[in-house]
Amino acid sequence: MCGRRAYKFDPLLIESKTAATVVLMLSSPEEEVLAKACDAIYKFASKGDENKVTLLGLGAVERLYKLISHEDPIVRRNAMMVFGIMASNHDVKKLLRELDVTNALLSHLVPEEDVVIHEFATLCLAQMAVEYTTKVQIFEQGGLEPLIRLLDSPDPDVKKNSVECIYLLVQDFQSRAAVSELNVIPPLLELLKSEYPVIQLLALQTLEVISKDRETRIILGENQGLDCLLKILETNEFNDLHVEALAVLGNCLEDVHAMQLIQQTGGLKKLLSFVGDSTVPDIQKNAAKAIAKAAYDSENRKILNEEEVETCLINLLEIDNDGVKVAASQAISAMCENLSSKRVFGLQGIPQLVELLSSNNEEVKEAAVIALANLTTASPSNSSTVAEAEGIEPLVKTLNAQRDGAVANAAAVLTNMAMQEPLRLSIQSHGAMSALAEPLRSTNSQVQSRAVLLVAALGCDADARAELRNAGGLGPLVELLHSKNKEVRRNACWAVMVCASDELTAVELCRLGALDILEEINLSTGRKNNFSEAALEKLLDNNLSQKYSQMGYLSSSNIITDGFYDYGQIKPGIKLLSLEELSMQELTDRRATIFINAKPQEDVLAVEEKPQNSSYEQTTLSPVSRKSSREKSSLLVSPVEEKQEPPGRRSSFSKSSSREKGSRKGKGKKEEEKMIDVTQVISKVQDEINQENAQWQPPPDFVLLDYINDASKTILPLTTTREQVVALAQFVADKMGGAIEKEKLHDFSWELHISEIEYELKSNVVPIGKVKKGTFYHRALLFKVIADRIGIGCSLVRGEYNRAWNEVKLVDDSPQGVTGLLLPPQEYIVDLMFEPGFLMKQGSAEADQYKRI
Repeated sequence: MCGRRAYKFDPLLIESKTAATVVLMLSSPEEEVLAKACDAIYKFASKGDENKVTLLGLGAVERLYKLISHEDPIVRRNAMMVFGIMASNHDVKKLLRELDVTNALLSHLVPEEDVVIHEFATLCLAQMAVEYTTKVQIFEQGGLEPLIRLLDSPDPDVKKNSVECIYLLVQDFQSRAAVSELNVIPPLLELLKSEYPVIQLLALQTLEVISKDRETRIILGENQGLDCLLKILETNEFNDLHVEALAVLGNCLEDVHAMQLIQQTGGLKKLLSFVGDSTVPDIQKNAAKAIAKAAYDSENRKILNEEEVETCLINLLEIDNDGVKVAASQAISAMCENLSSKRVFGLQGIPQLVELLSSNNEEVKEAAVIALANLTTASPSNSSTVAEAEGIEPLVKTLNAQRDGAVANAAAVLTNMAMQEPLRLSIQSHGAMSALAEPLRSTNSQVQSRAVLLVAALGCDADARAELRNAGGLGPLVELLHSKNKEVRRNACWAVMVCASDELTAVELCRLGALDILEEINLSTGRKNNFSEAALEKLLDNNLSQKYSQMGYLSSSNIITDGFYDYGQIKPGIKLLSLEELSMQELTDRRATIFINAKPQEDVLAVEEKPQNSSYEQTTLSPVSRKSSREKSSLLVSPVEEKQEPPGRRSSFSKSSSREKGSRKGKGKKEEEKMIDVTQVISKVQDEINQENAQWQPPPDFVLLDYINDASKTILPLTTTREQVVALAQFVADKMGGAIEKEKLHDFSWELHISEIEYELKSNVVPIGKVKKGTFYHRALLFKVIADRIGIGCSLVRGEYNRAWNEVKLVDDSPQGVTGLLLPPQEYIVDLMFEPGFLMKQGSAEADQYKRI
């Protein structure tokens, strides 16, 4: 009984609430305690993420990190198991990166290590490799080689974890380039034979990433990888792998060599047949993507065309899946580079693509319109087919789509179609110019560029220009001249050049600042382009009032029409007010603005029938109609000298329009009363016209109309241009106060005469027919106006100090005794002041004196 009795205790069970105690046991010196503690922690951590967080807070990760390199294999194994499952938690991974555990984990991937350690070490690495910094660490620490070696492991979990880790690593280009040299292709292809679908899937996903590199594709082909992929596609039980297999195959088909190889073995035909028979949208989509990738190479396009890939793609457009439609449209876009394919798609695919323009899916709409843009480029027949498929209306609607790519390419298609006049007119009838107002305001440079190109294509028609003007499209068009994008700026200059083809649009463009911007562009060697210079010239040539005020010169090809006005010289950067704006201003002491409007009375009365016609159109009258026109015009005018205002129509400029004194000689009292009655009727009609007509019209100048008619009758019959020029100079001088002696030029009180007219009209805007005492610039303007109407070529040049003159080109007679000699024309200045009709050779002393007097 004195003896001592020994007792043996059963193992202690550790509950989750004693986790802190177990974590403390990880510091035990006894291997058995360490092993059991790790095992208990593994079970605790396996129950959920919350337990992992608890262990993290208790400092378990730091203690376990020391144990994964423990000399006892069981302790090492159990600790690694805990590490593997703990790494799925985000906060744990963050701590593992701080501890820099990758090197320790990689050191355990040696062949002699326990397979369980391989399993959980690779599991830990795979879960950490989702972070970029860890990928870099694994690569820099040489982790790819042991991971690739483990692809041959007998344990499927090791294979799965290793290939998953490799898949994550090759997302980075450095690892992707390195795996080919480490001979990763054979073990990956071997994994495709695995009985575990997840391993097969990861292997295909890895192959899809690394086969983006050409070197890898070559190795894949050398290892019969293409055959392996085709076998997967041919095997129905592998249908869950078909999408990924197609993705890899798509990369491989980018190489001509691989394409030729697969064609020679009949694989390409099988592939297209497989796609045609499949009903799985993802397979159809990936097949179309594979074709699109391959089609970026010209040789591949040729091979695909030989295998009639067009039929496959056209059929895919009919699939009721938006992703398939997008991929098929993109493949068609790529195949369009092949002319034979382009013809096939034009005959069969365009109606389906046009139908997709009405899709509610913006991505589908964009892909379809891009395909149409490629199909219609340099293909008038395809453009016509789009119109026949009723594609114009949906294309115009697409100009206001949500996606910039859709808008830009819709504009491109319409531009391609507009090269044909019938199609252009049809496009205009669908309101394309109005629809372009919004794309012109886009901030996307591609949209801007394509939109202004379409403006240029459609703007050659007057109705289209009017539509753009009324839709407010000229403002954003002018703003695009400021673009820093070279292509946008160049195309905008082109569009402005086209739109400036009529006076109304040219004047509006100038009002919006196009002239100043173009001048600024042309002063810059870096921003100037061919179209900027042409646009500036066209803008001025169709806005002669601006051109003459700014540049002081009109060439013989610049024909002055009704609506022209001479405001005087303006400084660069100053906007020229319109004639309407000038007429609304109060009378001031500034220089009179002389305007031209020789519209005949028949046209004035016809305004009611055609209210949209511009009063600025050039008028051409035959001498036969002169008498009746003159008699009718006399009803509306009174002599300048008469102070009483006769009954009759009024203008916004004057109490009454004027004519030369004595124009009504020989009229009896009854006829005068009849004239007054007619005048009142015409006045009432004209007032109604003015109210109904939205477009402001300047009052007609019937005196100028008579000048033109008289000149047509008396000067046109003369046999030579020289005689016509001399006669016209004398005619103009006679109407403007006659010849003036040089010594008495200062006594020629033309300024007082002009002031009286301004006072009478209560306006600074004066019709040229009112001017009876005109100086140099009045006479030169009248000479140019009449010369333009009767077909005499002459220029108008503004000088200093109220000087202006006309330049004409005449052919001198052959020297005496010489016949048949054709001399070049010589340029002459026409004297309109001192010796009217005297011609001074350009550059002569008398010509220079005439300009400077």
